[in-house]
Amino acid sequence: MLAIILSILFFWLVIFILLFYIISFQGKPFFRQKRIGKNCIPFTIFKFRTLSDNTNKPLPERRFPLGDFLRFTNLDELPQLFNILIGNMAFIGPRPFPVEYLSLYSPEHQERHTVRPGITGWAQVNGRHSISWQKKFSLDIYYVKNISLLFDIIILFKTILLILSFKKDYSLSEKKFTGNNDA
Repeated sequence: MLAIILSILFFWLVIFILLFYIISFQGKPFFRQKRIGKNCIPFTIFKFRTLSDNTNKPLPERRFPLGDFLRFTNLDELPQLFNILIGNMAFIGPRPFPVEYLSLYSPEHQERHTVRPGITGWAQVNGRHSISWQKKFSLDIYYVKNISLLFDIIILFKTILLILSFKKDYSLSEKKFTGNNDA
């Protein structure tokens, strides 16, 4: 229900962002990628695209001003309301990782897939891209084992504070997950 209300409230913002893509000639506005969902079932995640489509360039060279703004304000995550509406995601839960990581998980890592992935989660409010992969998995598994309405409310408020802090985004410098030995 909350996803429907937020979709209606932010519809104007989505239209405004789409117009900026058209005006700035930045190509396709949406980024779609296969991610791992609940019970390891793949789904397509939707986000506003924050990098150019030119995959021949390194990530930092693919940046453009609108994408930087969307990433900085976390508005690139807005289309994930659609993922919530169709049942692939929740507001709170472990962030869904790309399908290519599935074969690299240990049996303990698999526990994170017993719940629906979320737009935000315990790992996001405790370091996001600045913590190790092992710490992310540890925090995600802690969430899964301690899930409750109160815990979700705490994560929601921490997420709001984090968004309002406008902390620097380190996602472009994050190393890919390569397996169990990632620090």
